Amino acid sequence: MFIKRNPMALALMAAGLCFTGIATAAPQDADPSASTAQSQDQQQAGAAARRSTSDQKKARELGTVEVNGFVSSIQNSTALKRNSDAIVEAVSAEQIGKLPGVSIADTLGRLPGLAVQTVSGRPQVVSIHGLGPDFSTALVNGSQQVSTSNNRDVQYDQYPSSWFDSVVVHLSPTANLIGQGLSGTVDMRTIRPLDKDKPESALNARYIWDSTKQLADGPGVGDRGYDVNGVWVNQFANHTFGVTVGIDFQSNPSQIQHQGPWGYPTDANGDLVVGGSKNYGISDQMNRSGLLTTLQWQPNEHFTSTLDLTYDKFKEAQAAKGIEFPLFWSAAQLQPGGNVQNGFVQSGTYDNVKAVVRNDYNKTNAKVYNINWENSLRFNENWSATLTASYSRAQRHDLLLESYSGTGYAGSGATDSLGFTELPDGMLWFTPSLDYSGGQMVLTDPQGWGGGATPPVVQAGFINAPHTDDHLANLRLAVEREFLSGPFSSVEFGVVRGTRDKTYNIDQAFLILPNGAQTAPLSASSCSPLAWMGIASQVCYDPLSMIANGTYQLFPTALSSISVPPNWKVNERDVTSYLQFNLDTSLGDVGLRGNFGVQAAHTAQSSTGQRVEASAGGTNGSNAVLVPVSGGTTFTKYLPSMNLIFDFGERDDLRVGAARVMARPRMDQMSASLGVSGDITKLPNTDPNQSYFSASGGNAKLLPTMADNYNVSYEHYFENSGSGYQCSAAESKTSDLCRSGGAGYVAVSAYFLGLRDYIDPNAAYLYDFSAFVGSYLSPAQQQQLGTTLGIVSGPVNDGHGYVKGLQTTFNLPFSQFTPALAGFGGILTGGYTKSSLVYGDNPSPITVPGLSKWTANATLYYQHNGFEARIGDSYRSSFLGEVSGISATRIEQTIKGGSVYDAQVSYTFNHGPLEGLTLIAQGSNLSNKTFVTYQNDDPRQVLTWERYGRRYEVGVSYKFQ
Repeated sequence: MFIKRNPMALALMAAGLCFTGIATAAPQDADPSASTAQSQDQQQAGAAARRSTSDQKKARELGTVEVNGFVSSIQNSTALKRNSDAIVEAVSAEQIGKLPGVSIADTLGRLPGLAVQTVSGRPQVVSIHGLGPDFSTALVNGSQQVSTSNNRDVQYDQYPSSWFDSVVVHLSPTANLIGQGLSGTVDMRTIRPLDKDKPESALNARYIWDSTKQLADGPGVGDRGYDVNGVWVNQFANHTFGVTVGIDFQSNPSQIQHQGPWGYPTDANGDLVVGGSKNYGISDQMNRSGLLTTLQWQPNEHFTSTLDLTYDKFKEAQAAKGIEFPLFWSAAQLQPGGNVQNGFVQSGTYDNVKAVVRNDYNKTNAKVYNINWENSLRFNENWSATLTASYSRAQRHDLLLESYSGTGYAGSGATDSLGFTELPDGMLWFTPSLDYSGGQMVLTDPQGWGGGATPPVVQAGFINAPHTDDHLANLRLAVEREFLSGPFSSVEFGVVRGTRDKTYNIDQAFLILPNGAQTAPLSASSCSPLAWMGIASQVCYDPLSMIANGTYQLFPTALSSISVPPNWKVNERDVTSYLQFNLDTSLGDVGLRGNFGVQAAHTAQSSTGQRVEASAGGTNGSNAVLVPVSGGTTFTKYLPSMNLIFDFGERDDLRVGAARVMARPRMDQMSASLGVSGDITKLPNTDPNQSYFSASGGNAKLLPTMADNYNVSYEHYFENSGSGYQCSAAESKTSDLCRSGGAGYVAVSAYFLGLRDYIDPNAAYLYDFSAFVGSYLSPAQQQQLGTTLGIVSGPVNDGHGYVKGLQTTFNLPFSQFTPALAGFGGILTGGYTKSSLVYGDNPSPITVPGLSKWTANATLYYQHNGFEARIGDSYRSSFLGEVSGISATRIEQTIKGGSVYDAQVSYTFNHGPLEGLTLIAQGSNLSNKTFVTYQNDDPRQVLTWERYGRRYEVGVSYKFQ
């Protein structure tokens, strides 16, 4: 039962009363003449105890344990979770430079409450508590990160996992957590050299291949890859200056079998039938090089300066070869006699099919820079301050190249009689009668797609070239006052000044043939990228070389694939201040720690975009003239938060969190660009809903989606009986983790997010078109105009609803049951989430996009005397998600769920001349799971079908002793 009337204020009021009770319940000195010396002794003892507790807490938080192996990683992660003053999930490195999992995204997907979505065969974006990637944020060492996508979602495959010592996911925020997300905040932490008691270094190398052989040839693609990375940590000048250097070089291949059905119209009998399909065999290669440098200086116990620098450059090439079959939505004719099952044509034949043979090529160049400079100064035993400057920038350039060939121009030439069958897994199997590798194939526009341009062209191909530039700068000043006595350990306050600019532009051009020719001869080889779906062979060639040698010519155009100008720029200026009280006391025999506070976040946002000039004579031709449009708004949001941790003895904790959180609008939704139109028949109307002007586009005045976030978690930690740690002698003396270990835990948690101001992406809002009157209407028409107001089809903040769920985690070393099972263990997490979302006055709720109702992760492991083996399963049920649509726009489709399996075995030499060497073999996607999206809650209406194959890696890792 959740309180609806200002729940956050009531929660914080209750917390304040609780704290007041704690303070007033403290025994008072009956003798007013008690000695000053006694008071000073008590204060000094309290200060010493406070500093000791603080030092121990910092040591635990920094993970001083020398982790070696998967078991140590699990137990160190457990310590990070347990010692946090909020509700978090955490993962720690197995050893320096080696997080468990194939990548950062893969590692995060194993944590309770998190799931990953695969893009181009690789885990890439993260969902927390079922909400999509735009509802969470990513930090590196506490500083917010930009994105290489055209929105805010962070693509985690851009971060080399070897750089990070630990990753902490904040499910319940604190007031001093800047850049927090609505569903959660991922903080990736690099190695701090002065936190290590000695020099450390490691080198890792892996060889990578896929079970599916290379499907398509092209520049920069293949079916083999590698990953070579290293980390070096050292300390100098009597441990006052430290350096961390990390390098990463990776070539990551993927083979993708892809089908993209156009949709499902109804035939003459009212039965659904596939309307067309775009089919590819894709070879993808992502090459990445990265550099990490950390410089840390601590000349004395009062001052520490840390400078983090990261640079990551990645290039992705993708050769996509296949055939597009225009079917129902073309001149093709569906023949009678197909197999119809429950109103769906499961198999049949189309005659007069005019296929488009595709030889496409995509490439991406991206760079990500991060600078973070943190300076901490302790003035005395009570006061300290931190000044942090951070800068994050991402630049990305894409080339999406399409090239067409067929038997003739615009319906001429030979046609195909094409049989089709939808298999039980959703894949379409085709049986053509035409040889697509024959000499009758020519470069041309088989469907006459260029005929709709202004002026008409022979569209023998097309280029989309989007480029994105995203940069974020923050300056943060924080001050902390520690207390010698009382229920509060300290109070923090601070202010952050931030600015973010993101620009998205897309260049478009037709590929045409010289001298206005409709066809051009084709010198090409034969290949078989679609043999897996029944197409024996087709013509294959390199379209880039044809542009270079003049076979193709570029014909620049605008708005050829979407009606709204796609270029935009978003600017945000933020000032965030916060106040946080940190609690460390007890209620009788129950320990109580945590924090409460508030953030005040003020934002001034603006957006610029484009519209088509009224006199341009069309919206999709080379003569379209674009003029600027702008808009924006300001807002201030107050974000209170509270985290209370009740310690019941040594092994049981109850965590309670309450916070108001927000998710800023997607940046493409904030675009000021408009596709404006006018209806002369409605010129005199005064009703804005029936007025002359209307448009579609973004909304520069969008506000954040808000939520009241409640979390509760009960955790029971088991007594350690042989932790499996490999601690140094120094660590055994100083680390609670090494002394007592952590033998696993059981946690049961629940959460509730009450959503409001949720952004409806397909709504409408009122807009004043006064600026467009002069360019659209003559003076006489302006006199007849009834109103300058009209309706824009675009996003608005009219949604409300909730997300709620339950989650259970069992982290169990099997030695808890019997010593005979020492070294064996398992981690099992299950989650159930329910949601409801209502847009505007629509009474019919939907599920929140990105939500999986059921999620589960299971890992079974064994570790003994250097040998390790583990197998994992990650499951999520079907959910409404987002995929890339035409011209890199984003569209919602239901994504089919399922399980993804992975396994790893390794052996580490702990003695002898090979001491420190680890041999590793691992496989991922061992179930060869398909990625499937569909529409209308009907799994037969597949919109995307992809299969990636099984991925294998073998390698070595050497930790220098």
